[in-house]
Amino acid sequence: MIIYKIEENEAEMDNDRLTDEEKKYLLKAARLTLEQHFNIQSKESLPPPSPKLSQPGATFVTLTIDGQLRGCIGTLEAYQPLIEDVKEHTLAAALQDYRFPPLTAEEVPLVKIEISRLTKPIRLEYHSPSELPKRLRRGVDGVILQWQSRRATFLPQVWDKLPVPEEFLDQLCMKMMVDPNLWRKTMLDVFTYQVEEFQED
Repeated sequence: MIIYKIEENEAEMDNDRLTDEEKKYLLKAARLTLEQHFNIQSKESLPPPSPKLSQPGATFVTLTIDGQLRGCIGTLEAYQPLIEDVKEHTLAAALQDYRFPPLTAEEVPLVKIEISRLTKPIRLEYHSPSELPKRLRRGVDGVILQWQSRRATFLPQVWDKLPVPEEFLDQLCMKMMVDPNLWRKTMLDVFTYQVEEFQED
């Protein structure tokens, strides 16, 4: 995993933000990906993507219905063009999130699509387990915990539901399928990242 200083990482995000038109393009591309998979006729079509959308990018795509999570899958590191990453993870969120049954054609019109474009993760340095919660920035940092071969992440949006850092870390350990108190007992590999988040109206 490539490591950058926090200040450099955030400055890079500020200088490389998507335009409103590019955000709308990605959301339309995600919507069309779902509709095409389920053979739903659409009058929408898209021109070729802008150069920025053809550059490598890492995203998570989140699907909700009536405010309830229906699927969320993505990647932490860029390995393909941003536009292709969005398309791939739109379908994965719809069909491969183990927490939910696959999306159905009847649900597609009900789904709201949210895209999170990630910065490169950076290692968070800390010196004791008790220090870790104080180093996390609520509502700003996405967090990756890694222990042995296990790894799990929460997007920054999860802070809305888990605003207490200790509870945030407990739940993230549970997502990693380990003791929720593991972060209190041992030093973990911790990485943070930020996101540029946008969603359908």
